[in-house]
Amino acid sequence: MENRLAQFASLNQKDKATAYQSLLSEILSRDDQSNLAADIHTLIDNVVNQESIGLVISRSILSELVKALSEGKVKDTELRKQIVEDTLSIVQPRIVSYEEQVNSLRFQLADILEEEEQWSDAAKVLTGISLDSGQRSLPDEDKFRVYVRIVRLLLEEEDSVEAERYYNRAALLAHNATDKVTLLQFKLCQARISDYGRKFLEAAGRYHELSWEAEIDEDERRHMLSAAVTCAILAPAGPNRSRVLASLCRDERTAELPSFNILLKMFHDRILRPNEIKEFEGTLKPHQLAKIAISSNDRLASAVDEDDQASDPTISTRKGPSTVLDRAVMEHNLLASSKIYNNITFRGLGALLDLTPGAAETMARRMIEQGRLKGTIDQVEKLISFDVLGEEDDAQGKAGGLGDVEQVEEDTGAPFTKRWDMQIRLTAANVETIIQHLTEKGLVSFGAVQA
Repeated sequence: MENRLAQFASLNQKDKATAYQSLLSEILSRDDQSNLAADIHTLIDNVVNQESIGLVISRSILSELVKALSEGKVKDTELRKQIVEDTLSIVQPRIVSYEEQVNSLRFQLADILEEEEQWSDAAKVLTGISLDSGQRSLPDEDKFRVYVRIVRLLLEEEDSVEAERYYNRAALLAHNATDKVTLLQFKLCQARISDYGRKFLEAAGRYHELSWEAEIDEDERRHMLSAAVTCAILAPAGPNRSRVLASLCRDERTAELPSFNILLKMFHDRILRPNEIKEFEGTLKPHQLAKIAISSNDRLASAVDEDDQASDPTISTRKGPSTVLDRAVMEHNLLASSKIYNNITFRGLGALLDLTPGAAETMARRMIEQGRLKGTIDQVEKLISFDVLGEEDDAQGKAGGLGDVEQVEEDTGAPFTKRWDMQIRLTAANVETIIQHLTEKGLVSFGAVQA
């Protein structure tokens, strides 16, 4: 190989181009490829680093090599990967002169690494591609495609921080994008970044929107619908979450999901028990089970309760939620209790949430401050009173998208009495339905009442 390259040195530039191209074709066409990587290394090193060889010739030889590799003339994937990496290392010091060829090689290397599921390495290779400077600036559509691909790879590696940085770059180009597939990938990245960032309400809405896209495979749409339900369950309790829950409950497809029972209970503001969420917990991803630090307010409030705990061993010693799921369930149960009780003591709420009374009060206060719970706190009486004077959560009405519901309510003149009467009315109606059902089945009979 060295002798033949030494002979090329005496040729003129035109003959050199033909000689180098002929040698490259000969090397690639060999049946025995045991020395292929070493011979290509020698050839490319000679072409790139010899001053006597013009830039036009070296670019054409590199272009021929790139074309041959992309056409699959080197069948062995590991060998092709070695050649690409070796060529990039040779050209790197003079990358400005070979940007187009280097970019093509980087795309090929990224494809190989992605097939091997080396997500992080593939993303690093793509980030090294020059998109804005050099001999040829890529169109916005191509830049957008590259940025979206980098974001996808980083999310597979669960590097959401770096993924968001490239997502922001892609977002600046999204308005010029026309390729439907790339736009769908961009929207999915958007949903996943919200999910990793614990912006569960945003993520649920975006996943649910994608689950209706006809261009996406049926199994993928089902997976996105499941992700939407999971994010809705993990979202902070309150009116906004209730609207998302209402939208998901209206979707007939959610009835087939394993998490449908929890979704339905949350939608109907029913209290969740630990055994009910254990199975659901097993379906969560690591970032959705992330540990959360106990706030200073919870620590301070729990410290005040230490005397009570010493005198009453039945009081919980937990000072706050430990995981994202923990917090979501506790906040939901607190909101659900406001639908059941008019008021509740700190100790009673702590027993319901498995928290110290002080931590339970802190959680209620935070939700009231954020407008997610209506009520007042009496710290002297250690009592939380839930507000029943305001309008009921409209998640199941207009805001929830279930249609305009005309509600005619009887004015009893007493808000607490009105709520109590409604509960009695519903209970009586349910009992009447059960009796009618049993009667129709012949399981019970009622004889005539004798005077």
